[in-house]
Amino acid sequence: MHLLALLPLLVSVSDLILTSAPSISIFFPATSATKVCTLQNSFQPDFVAEGDFVIGGIFPLHYNQEMPDLNSTYLPPPVNCRFDPRAFRWAQTLRLAVDEINQSSELLPNNTLGYKIFDSCAYPLTGQRAALAMLNGLKERDAPVCSGASPLLAISYFSSCACFTDRRKFPTFFRVIPNDDYQVKAIAQLLIHFNWTWVGLVRGDHEYGRFAVQGLLQELQGTQVCVAYQEMIPLLYNRKRALEIISNYFVMRSSLAKVVVVFSAEGEMTPFLRDYMNQNITGIQWVASEAWVTASVFTGSEYYPFLGGTIGFGIRKGHIQKLWEYLQTVNPQQYPDNVLVHELWEALYGCSSSQSFGSRLPSCSGQELLLEQHSAYMNTSSPRVAYNVYKAVYAVAHSLHNLLLCQKDRGPFLNNSCAQSNNIHPWQVLNSIHRYFMKVDMLQNERAFDCTFCPEDFWSNENRTACISKKVEFLAYDTLGIILTLIAVVGACLTMAVFAVFFYHRNTAIVRVNNSELSFFILFALTLCFLCCLVFIGEPTVWSCMLRHTAFSITFSLCISCILGKTLVVLAAFTATRPGDNIMKWLGPKQQRAIIFGSTAVQVIICVAWLIDAPPYPSRNTEYERSKIILECSVGSNLAFWCVLGYIGLQACLCFVLAFLARKLPGNFNEAKFITFSMLIFCAVWLAFIPAYISSPGNYADAVESFAILASGFGLLFCLFAPKCYIILLKPEKNTKQHLMGKEKK
Repeated sequence: MHLLALLPLLVSVSDLILTSAPSISIFFPATSATKVCTLQNSFQPDFVAEGDFVIGGIFPLHYNQEMPDLNSTYLPPPVNCRFDPRAFRWAQTLRLAVDEINQSSELLPNNTLGYKIFDSCAYPLTGQRAALAMLNGLKERDAPVCSGASPLLAISYFSSCACFTDRRKFPTFFRVIPNDDYQVKAIAQLLIHFNWTWVGLVRGDHEYGRFAVQGLLQELQGTQVCVAYQEMIPLLYNRKRALEIISNYFVMRSSLAKVVVVFSAEGEMTPFLRDYMNQNITGIQWVASEAWVTASVFTGSEYYPFLGGTIGFGIRKGHIQKLWEYLQTVNPQQYPDNVLVHELWEALYGCSSSQSFGSRLPSCSGQELLLEQHSAYMNTSSPRVAYNVYKAVYAVAHSLHNLLLCQKDRGPFLNNSCAQSNNIHPWQVLNSIHRYFMKVDMLQNERAFDCTFCPEDFWSNENRTACISKKVEFLAYDTLGIILTLIAVVGACLTMAVFAVFFYHRNTAIVRVNNSELSFFILFALTLCFLCCLVFIGEPTVWSCMLRHTAFSITFSLCISCILGKTLVVLAAFTATRPGDNIMKWLGPKQQRAIIFGSTAVQVIICVAWLIDAPPYPSRNTEYERSKIILECSVGSNLAFWCVLGYIGLQACLCFVLAFLARKLPGNFNEAKFITFSMLIFCAVWLAFIPAYISSPGNYADAVESFAILASGFGLLFCLFAPKCYIILLKPEKNTKQHLMGKEKK
């Protein structure tokens, strides 16, 4: 029988074994013992299943609260520990992976896997006992080895300590979790990013904490981040020492460092945080290491006032398809003699499912349903450590599978030999792990992993097993598109209504004084401005893209040219009243039309050159969001686009300056004042449009441009024509030339 082992939270390493690194370890016991020894104590596994190859798993199924006196003069009492449903879920994940492999016809088809699951209690000595028990046979009293060390190969599922990266010291150690070199670099960048320049460091009393703090201090050298203090939580938890860290005048309570980085395991952090909360200290920003940042024990409401806002880097999560259903099969009825299962029920339901005498908890049937709210055990939505366990088991299974598939005289070993199926050596498994370990993340699905990139117009589905069409987005006739369409139609209708009012009252003083021909030109141009917004809505085509910017630029240029002509006429009308001035003869109807035509013709020439040289065209933007295709109109030439906008802006500025100069001319109805206001609104809208347009993606850029057209159009319509319509419709007694010129008799 062969044995493979899975070990948990890292604290230390001995010369014989990797004492408590969360790992799958493969070893094969010697066939004979050289010395006679006597088994002094028994350390039985909590779950056992026989097989041709046995995986031994060591998990922190409990975490230590109070350690016994260890003076080596008598047999130590058992460690006082609390049950951890989260780690129990990890252990069940190992059992699930083994069951899946045994049921598979493609992986180890003629062999079976077994397992022995031990509890380390998150403590080195207990972890060593578990590892030594794991090295013995399935039944400890029948074990042939009591001295010496069998070679051991470990695959860690939760040991991130950088101390194991030395291949000379640990040639047979592998892991499915990144080492802490990456984590400390990320935490250092996090501190720098948030400008947290005065921080405290707290670590556990083990290699994991020591190496992590050393690495972080190295990363912080030469930065603005300074360390206010370094403290260590005792491995044998000492409340007096913990309170010194928490309440000391120079440490946590009174230190100006309100950011505390903690490299610790769940076991020692639990009693430490209990004492911390009892001191009622708040205002600390915790930066947690991956070992406890996602621990379910700290998600309770009692922790929130003290740990709320804690940040850190979690382990990469994965997906284990059958884990939820498998966890639900574990209950006291199914395992009536398993103490751990009864402890699980006590932890989740606060009841006793066993008939043990003297229990202070209310009794329960043991058939209660496991629900989502029991997240400490049932949280399978984003497995992290459990996913590492799952990968580690499959890594070992695939390595063994590859060894057993070896063909005679074509093997990877000396003289092209293969491993003997009934006598596989650890170094042979090590060789296989070396060759296949790079794909350990894909091992459990080595058949659905013939990876291909999806075509540009497609995207992976949620399970990354098929290509699906990307969602296509553009400014369609949905809620936003319909709103813009309604506003544009309302604007055009209002403009035509004003046109009708002016035409009907074309012989009245207010229409004649304000140059009715130019007013009709402006209203015509504004109607086109409102309607050109409709071109921006709908799927972009070659013609709509060419029409969008050119139509709106020419119509607005026509509108501003008319307003410019009106402004010049107002200035000329008042200066012509001086003796000897004959400026009005240069601004007659023909000259006004020439000004309008000439100013608009410049914009037309720019647009024609644009359409000939580099016209706008429909494009498919896949850069902004890779899971979507955004249909938009590329402007073709950025220079031409900004030229047409710049020309409109130049016209508006010139019109504003002339109107501003004429704002104090006499008269009860000074057209220059209203032109000044309209140009202010126009310029404000388009100045706000530029940064909004640049920063808006895809269909939102079209919406921003449409909104700018509508807002500026309404601004011109109301500022120029609302006061006139008010007098025409509601104050007809003021619609006289004498009143408008301010010459009526008082």
